Amino acid sequence: MTGTLIKLFAASSLLALAGCGTSGTTWDKELGSEVDKGQFGNATMNNVLIQTGQIEYTVALAERFNAEVEDTINFEFNSSELTSEARTILKRQADFIRQFPEVRFRVYGHTDLVGSAGYNQRLGLRRAQAAVAYLSSLGVSKSRLEAVVSYGKTRPIVQTSQPEVRNRRTVTEVSGFVESHPLVLNGKYAAIIWREYVDSATRPHPEGGGTTSEVAGGG
Repeated sequence: MTGTLIKLFAASSLLALAGCGTSGTTWDKELGSEVDKGQFGNATMNNVLIQTGQIEYTVALAERFNAEVEDTINFEFNSSELTSEARTILKRQADFIRQFPEVRFRVYGHTDLVGSAGYNQRLGLRRAQAAVAYLSSLGVSKSRLEAVVSYGKTRPIVQTSQPEVRNRRTVTEVSGFVESHPLVLNGKYAAIIWREYVDSATRPHPEGGGTTSEVAGGG
């Protein structure tokens, strides 16, 4: 059964790669596998998650993460510098993520509607990279941050052509499981999902850094 799933996944991946190239999304390949527009990966990965029984656990942990930790940080206009508030939120995210070493996460970058599409895609990517770099500085392995994706200005929360802080954000999401982890290999997803999250199980973190923005027009 496992061999069949691997072959199915490989064949489906080739088909998916042949049809990729979606505009409006940018990703950083060096940090992990290529992804499309979120929602726990592309259709191929969704099929594998469903066939292996992982999808319901992925959704359950995503809901838990969203309920217990803020998943979004915001940025100043035309900047990818992490604010003090953003660092505080990312520290909480890192505390949660470190307690679930069997789980993968993704970070998505966004901008507001000011500026060109191309510039804002790059700006959104820098914001996602800044968040990933800071999470990594707090002890989260980049191997579990599958990719950083930029939607640029294509997915605003607020439809306005004016600068809007709520649109200038990154969002951290649960994306799946680390296949090689013993609990995952043994199919013990429930033991992972319902593990007690100890909010006080934190330790002082070294300060990480953000990236600076380009000198140009974008939000």
